[in-house]
Amino acid sequence: MNSKVQSLRDFLAGQGRIALVEVTGTKGSTPREKGAFMLVSQTAIFGTIGGGQLEYMAIDKARQMLFSPLEGEMAAKRPEGVLSEGTTRAASSTAAATPPGGFAATLPPRGRDSRATLDVPLGPEIGQCCGGRVEVLIRLVDAELAAELVAAAEAEEAHLPHVYIFGGGHVGQALASTIALLPVHGVVIETRAEALEGMPETVETRLTPMPEAEVRNAPAGTAFAILTHDHALDFLIVAEALKRDDAAYVGMIGSKTKKATFRNWFLKSADGSQAEFARLVSPIGGDTVKDKRPQIIAALAAAEIMTALVVHAATSKAGNQVLHDKMMAG
Repeated sequence: MNSKVQSLRDFLAGQGRIALVEVTGTKGSTPREKGAFMLVSQTAIFGTIGGGQLEYMAIDKARQMLFSPLEGEMAAKRPEGVLSEGTTRAASSTAAATPPGGFAATLPPRGRDSRATLDVPLGPEIGQCCGGRVEVLIRLVDAELAAELVAAAEAEEAHLPHVYIFGGGHVGQALASTIALLPVHGVVIETRAEALEGMPETVETRLTPMPEAEVRNAPAGTAFAILTHDHALDFLIVAEALKRDDAAYVGMIGSKTKKATFRNWFLKSADGSQAEFARLVSPIGGDTVKDKRPQIIAALAAAEIMTALVVHAATSKAGNQVLHDKMMAG
């Protein structure tokens, strides 16, 4: 499994000089929140602060800072748009100039300092209509800052919500590829080794003869998506998942008939309750869109899962606050 933290490490290690572009202040409507960041090298970027002209301006300023003093002198002699030998970009008069309307930039001479600040109104002056204002801090990355970035990424990754996908068939593969793009820790669980081949590098895979046992050891707040090749196995896994009252989501692929069959078995033979059954989402991804292509089901299911995770996190936070207040009140 190649984690997103490892991707960050690889970028920091393989891109030469790098600048950190971080949103340090926001007012009104903005593309990203305070704390959002991206890394900029002379040829590549890692992450985003929201795109658009704001990001282009920040990249342009960051790359100016990446030049050494010698490169800065050479850059003045290069044609517009040429950054360094073998590296070019499209000229951007908007990013290079200081537009009217309150935009302010504090930029050190090229190669002579380690930070710069941008204070940018997101209005017609730069071709964006968000209406807010963003403050951006740009810093050259040294060994200490790189270590801080990795440590912060490790801490964030350790607290990512988990999504367990049971089944690596067509829909399982599509769902794994979709959640690989999301801020979650994805785990695909299978009884067949061949079904785990070709999974995204950032998704964990587990081969086990008893997938239902994985449910019992899952972290609190996990989302369970059950879509194996065997209905009986689906039922066993779903039954285990519904016993977890701390699960953020329990979804099963299938038809209304399959759901009704599961309900009868769950209530009569698996000691399940109607309240537990009511928490089951089936068919996974809903039935509003009548399209059974794996990629479509995966997209709908991913949106459904992310919504459930956000709601669960907010509910848990509110519940923890109430408990804290009661304890403080004696």
